[in-house]
Amino acid sequence: MLDIAGELQRWLAEGREFAVATVVSVGGSAPRGPGAALAVDSGGTAIGSVSGGCVEGAVYELCARALEDGETRVERFGYSDEDAFAVGLTCGGVIDIMVTPVGGRAPVREVLRAALTAVLRGEPGALARVVDGPAELLGKALLVRPDGSYDGGLGGTAELDRTAAGAAGALLEAGRTGTVAVPGDGAGPDSSRTGPGGGAYCPGGLTLLVESSVPPPRMIVFGAIDFAAALVRTGKFLGYHVTVCDARPVFATRARFPEADEIVVDWPHRYLRGTETDARTVLCVLTHDAKFDVPLLTEALALPVAFVGAMGSRRTHRDRERRLREAGVGERELARLRSPIGLDLGARTPEETALSIAAEIVAARRGGTGVPLTDSGTPIHHDTRSAATAA
Repeated sequence: MLDIAGELQRWLAEGREFAVATVVSVGGSAPRGPGAALAVDSGGTAIGSVSGGCVEGAVYELCARALEDGETRVERFGYSDEDAFAVGLTCGGVIDIMVTPVGGRAPVREVLRAALTAVLRGEPGALARVVDGPAELLGKALLVRPDGSYDGGLGGTAELDRTAAGAAGALLEAGRTGTVAVPGDGAGPDSSRTGPGGGAYCPGGLTLLVESSVPPPRMIVFGAIDFAAALVRTGKFLGYHVTVCDARPVFATRARFPEADEIVVDWPHRYLRGTETDARTVLCVLTHDAKFDVPLLTEALALPVAFVGAMGSRRTHRDRERRLREAGVGERELARLRSPIGLDLGARTPEETALSIAAEIVAARRGGTGVPLTDSGTPIHHDTRSAATAA
């Protein structure tokens, strides 16, 4: 639901009543992941999408019904439904969707308002909603913050709220969206049964959909060259916070990189040593100069980041590896280096090269093979899990 935060916040400010349908879980091949949402207001206006068009009509009708009867419901669409073809889900997947009415006096309204405000301000937080459990708790919500505090409640006990906030906080810390089981009455998860999204079912407990909102992941591009300018644009398109770093002030300028979030004039290895990175950070080394590459990659390969890639020919790569070994970089660290950077697309222009690099980054993130789908027998969507990584 957080993917349509701006429009929903406007609807709340205008006092509109609406129903929001949110993807709880997916199985097999499905076009959109957990957290994707479609909302319909009392006037019939619709925003968002839950399936890329497959079941939008049927979900629209569910939203209209929820506005009429005030009931929260979870519905499943997929190849096991006899009328799956009629509603359009012909891709072979299964999706569970929760539809929640948000009336003018609905208790969930203020929790949603707080969650949407946090998203639009860029503040980290997790919206946790009950998607499986006692009927009277379905759709109840908490907004959980990184410090463990929370707004709202699930309608049970204070202990249940604290337990749910802790479970949601774990997904928030990892920057993930997905389902999590919360035991009730001291009962533990039952691994022989599953709730929505494949999470463990808890007797007397709940299953929560947790939607995490975290700052965008970082892409740091080292080397202020023409290829870097194209990669900055591609990185922004993919949702990264993009930094360009180069030791040469004449090249690292706003005029050359107008779309970059940050431009840093510093020695690359020194900047990397002092800046903040995490497990989602992508490092692209385009400096193509040993005096920059070796100290920078020595630092980069020691960090627990998502991706480290370096530009250059195969000859340059062999020379770079030799220099890195001489600098004390071990084989385990060298195995993390993606060089020459990018997938084999036959790229020549800066834009084509940026596409090649971006394709490898996406493949590494999602577990893709990089081979044409025509020649691949693997699932199209590699990461259809109960919890998806955040962008």
